[in-house]
Amino acid sequence: MTHDPLLASRIRALLADEAATSERAMFGGLAFLVTGRLAVAASGHGQLMVRVDPSRSAEWVDPPSVLPVQMKGRALAGWLEVSADALREDEVLRVWVERGVARAAALPTRS
Repeated sequence: MTHDPLLASRIRALLADEAATSERAMFGGLAFLVTGRLAVAASGHGQLMVRVDPSRSAEWVDPPSVLPVQMKGRALAGWLEVSADALREDEVLRVWVERGVARAAALPTRS
């Protein structure tokens, strides 16, 4: 699966002023890294995978729009998936990208 090019373009616009950003094909989509740490990833179906503070992820879960990321049948701590429908408005996408960037920036820099 490839990433959603429209979602990727919207994310790029939001990250334009961020220092030390990069992109990498990952998780069947396109990941956006800040200081070497994955912040968000655009999937092929328009969903957004967001890295969040694990202590806050439960308060942001809002089925069916926002769910914990599942890998191999288990929820990944500190990762949420936001549905394409929930991301239609630019302001909503901005909030989620900011959350991902904040979490990535809070982690130790990778060398």
